[in-house]
Amino acid sequence: MSETFAIPCVGAIIAREVGGVRCLLIQERRKPGAGIENGMMEVAAGKVREYENVFDALRREVAEETGLRLTRIEGEDTAITRTVNGYTVMSYTPFCTTQNLSGGYSIILHSFLCEAEGEPLTRTDETRNLRWMPLAECWSYLQNRPEDFYPLHINALSLYLGQENP
Repeated sequence: MSETFAIPCVGAIIAREVGGVRCLLIQERRKPGAGIENGMMEVAAGKVREYENVFDALRREVAEETGLRLTRIEGEDTAITRTVNGYTVMSYTPFCTTQNLSGGYSIILHSFLCEAEGEPLTRTDETRNLRWMPLAECWSYLQNRPEDFYPLHINALSLYLGQENP
């Protein structure tokens, strides 16, 4: 009997002041074979490649999906990396870790608070309608229409917005 394992993923909660209003970068999911998930709102996120540093994975996914360049990832400066007996290992603390227990496919998502420079693309191969959404609007969606969001991002966004008091 073969085992199937959860897929490690990273997500970026990117905040910015836009016109004096604190906003989050939100996009609509458009991935081949995503089915009902297509069109759901989400943050930039994706899979970690074999032996890829999670912070490098986050930079890569954000660049691919948004065109932005991450300038700060909370927790990167406190990550600990060491090499012993031919193993290079890294310990880090994400903002929030979320595990998918049923539906879709098995993911463990490490979400990080980030800052970025540049302007987001309007669409990519995997996303549409990238936009800066005011915190209060995002909070309202999460409270009143959570089904509009990709389920793996709801808890991290709710935690962030609860701390920010939109």
